[in-house]
Amino acid sequence: MVDFVQLQHAMKERLERDRAINIIEVEGATLEETVAEAAALLDMPVRHIEYEIEVKGSAGFLGTGVKKWKIKAYQRVTAKTIEEEKEAADEEAEEAAKVILDKDGEAYVQLLYDGAYLKVIPPVGRGQKVRPSFVNQVISDRFVTECDMQLVEQIIKDEASMYVRIGSFQHNLANDTMATVDVTADEMKATITVTPPGMGGRDITQESYLGLLRSSKVVFGIDEEELTRFTDNPSFREPFQIATGIRPADGKDAYIQYNFETDQTKIRLRESSSGRVDFKDLNIIQNVVEGQPLALKIPAEEGIAGKTVTGKTIPAKNGKDIVLPLGKNVHVADDGVTIISDMNGQVILAGGKINVEPVYAVQGNVNIKTGNIIFLGNVNVSGSVEDGYSVKAAGNIEVHGTVEKAELDAEGDIIVSQGITGRKSDGMIRAGRSIWARFIENSRVEAGNLVVVADGIINSQVDAFKSIICNGKRASIVGGRLRATEEINAKSIGSPTSGTETICEVGFDPKSKERLENLKGQKEDQDKQLEEVQLNINTLINIKKQRKSLPEDKEVYLNELMDRRQQLTDDLAGIKAEIEKIQAFLNSLKARGKVSASSKVYPGTKIIIRESREDVRNEYRAVTFIQEDGLVRVTKYEEPDEESQKGPDGYITT
Repeated sequence: MVDFVQLQHAMKERLERDRAINIIEVEGATLEETVAEAAALLDMPVRHIEYEIEVKGSAGFLGTGVKKWKIKAYQRVTAKTIEEEKEAADEEAEEAAKVILDKDGEAYVQLLYDGAYLKVIPPVGRGQKVRPSFVNQVISDRFVTECDMQLVEQIIKDEASMYVRIGSFQHNLANDTMATVDVTADEMKATITVTPPGMGGRDITQESYLGLLRSSKVVFGIDEEELTRFTDNPSFREPFQIATGIRPADGKDAYIQYNFETDQTKIRLRESSSGRVDFKDLNIIQNVVEGQPLALKIPAEEGIAGKTVTGKTIPAKNGKDIVLPLGKNVHVADDGVTIISDMNGQVILAGGKINVEPVYAVQGNVNIKTGNIIFLGNVNVSGSVEDGYSVKAAGNIEVHGTVEKAELDAEGDIIVSQGITGRKSDGMIRAGRSIWARFIENSRVEAGNLVVVADGIINSQVDAFKSIICNGKRASIVGGRLRATEEINAKSIGSPTSGTETICEVGFDPKSKERLENLKGQKEDQDKQLEEVQLNINTLINIKKQRKSLPEDKEVYLNELMDRRQQLTDDLAGIKAEIEKIQAFLNSLKARGKVSASSKVYPGTKIIIRESREDVRNEYRAVTFIQEDGLVRVTKYEEPDEESQKGPDGYITT
């Protein structure tokens, strides 16, 4: 099997080489156009490329300062690609293991101190067996005498791969094989050099070679398989490496394996299920949750000592340890090597340390440079949120500029220092708690507690679970539909000119009432369907009674209608149960509901308090509308409660 760690390193090196070859630089007026052009040049979909921004473009001002976007793009290599490479390497290794090399049989003759010896080695794979004629020739070449040919035939047949004495020879001491051993200066290699034997000269046995090596102090790294092969078929007058030392391997230094992208400038575009890429979703923010593992320290490795052929130990260096890069809002797990997040937020690597930031700060506007923002903490935008972009936060959202036709969604508060200017059909501002803004115009706004506005609300749909308060010098509500459980309060309500409808509804939870109205509409539709189905069933049953039976297709249709009736009945039961639950909740609300104006309420304004309704026909000054005896009554103006007069905690609105 291929070592996966080695494969990963190889893949990284290969990726760097590929990037050097396939990387391209592209310029364009916008980031979207530039990325699309890069994808076209690389001849692959956008989802298959990665890119790095070299120069951020700028639209300039009044025709000056225009700067084009410039990126480097290359093909994306994913973890899947690495896994596929590993699988392919494993398959190649398995296939290689299956390959059997064909090799013919061999025959060797050695002349030793007590006679001539023969060894026959069997073939491998589809190799050919040793021919007797070849063996006879080998024996003849070494001038063997008194040879036992019957024994030779048996040895050829057995192919036992071991030396057997077959005869004798006329020994000539002067022609014996001679061998010398050489060891390199660093004692990491040992070689044997052998002279060929002459007529009647003896060969050297494997045991003799080992003794010669020991006498030269070569005791480690001897390749005995190679020595066996060399003994049978030596290469004469050429140094043959017979022993190899092991060089020391220094231990790897400890390092940090990050579970997040450490390059904060890297853009990660995502492709939808339909294959389209939204260039507003740049996914620059890396959200993490409390308890999430952020990084792992891979401990330093101990060095592996080396050894010379003479048996000397060569020490190795151990890898160096490192200090865990602990920053803010992180801690070390009990295992001592895993870094864990202490909170929800954005993980970043700053100054070599891992930090989790509870606040994501946007310097400037939310636009094409930042993309849409999703953050598991608080978001602070120093500029504005431009048309078509969204900011979603698990905490609070503060925008120091304006919010245009955009989407803001926060589990906490939303604070807009300037104003919200959208379109009723597009964009949505939604807060789990309260919303503060200078003004709201042509927008849809929803808050789980308060909506507090300084200047006014114009032609907007505003829902608040508790109150809607306009408390500035020009605090007016003109046009639109406002709904709150407890109170709507402004300096003036309605318009002095006709044509703009202003509706103020209090005394109920806006969300629950809207859901109730939807359910009632569904119930009415289901009732009609059930009535029609029942009518069709009755008709078919009457026909069946008259004719004693129905055609097959009509019988099938009758069964389908009965199934449909049961489905509608079950659905209606669920709808009725939810309606009753919501009605019980609305009836349990203790808020009496009131609509107040410290200055004027103009004719044409519609006041709805619980089930009571009043169409204002006359101009009123400094009044509060309440419900009394099932009717809307006009009383003296009441100031809003103290909570609505306060600003959001930790924020300053001007």
